Amino acid sequence: MSMNLLEKKQSISLGSIAVASSELISANLDGEVVILGYKSGSYYSLNQVGAFIWELLQEPRTVSYLRDAILAEYDTHPAQCERDLLALLEELAGKQLIDLNNAPDS
Repeated sequence: MSMNLLEKKQSISLGSIAVASSELISANLDGEVVILGYKSGSYYSLNQVGAFIWELLQEPRTVSYLRDAILAEYDTHPAQCERDLLALLEELAGKQLIDLNNAPDS
């Protein structure tokens, strides 16, 4: 089972493309976002940084684009930013709140 989790995490890379799922409702409440996925029945809330990412995810974006936007907006270490972003995207994908696709190799 841990092998499957490892393989799944490796499937998200800086070239992966992420976008908010079309089968959900989200609302911004005082700088935080609350998301309800009616396909999965998931309820999820995001803090201010998560809300910033969620806003970007309303259009398909590469993970590297998201990382660069976070680094431009917030004072954080690039390696920590990347780790946290990948973890968040993995969690959102696991709850079927975003769709992830790997970009074709150029």
